[in-house]
Amino acid sequence: MMPFQIIFNPTSAAELARMPRELQLQILGEFRGLPQQVRGAELEQFGRLERGGRILYRFRVGDYRVYFERHELGVVVHRILSRHTLKDFLYRSGLKVKEDEALQENPRFWEMIEAARTAART
Repeated sequence: MMPFQIIFNPTSAAELARMPRELQLQILGEFRGLPQQVRGAELEQFGRLERGGRILYRFRVGDYRVYFERHELGVVVHRILSRHTLKDFLYRSGLKVKEDEALQENPRFWEMIEAARTAART
C-alpha cells in the first residue's frame, strides 16, 4: 500500500501554526480516518466545491473549515479558515445562500485558494 501524505501548503501551515496547540492537535486528529476515505471513490461526508473542473473538499472541525483537494500522494490542505472569517467573507460578498454554494460560485474565494497554491510554488 502506498504511503498517504497530508501536505500543508505554506498558507495552511501558517494558519495552523497561529492556532493554540490544543486546537492544532484537534484539527490534526481529524485527519486520522482521512486516508481510507480519500482513497475511496467518493467523499460524500465532506462538503464539495467545484469550479472549472477543480474540486475542493471541506470538512468542519469545531469553528474551523479545512479546505483540501486530492493529490496523487494523498491530500493538499489549502486553507484552514475560521467559520467567523467565512461568514465575514460571505457578508462582504453580499451572498445570502448556503456556505458551500456561495463559496463555489464566488471567484474571490477561488482567488484566495489559488493565492495559497501559488505561494507553495515560490
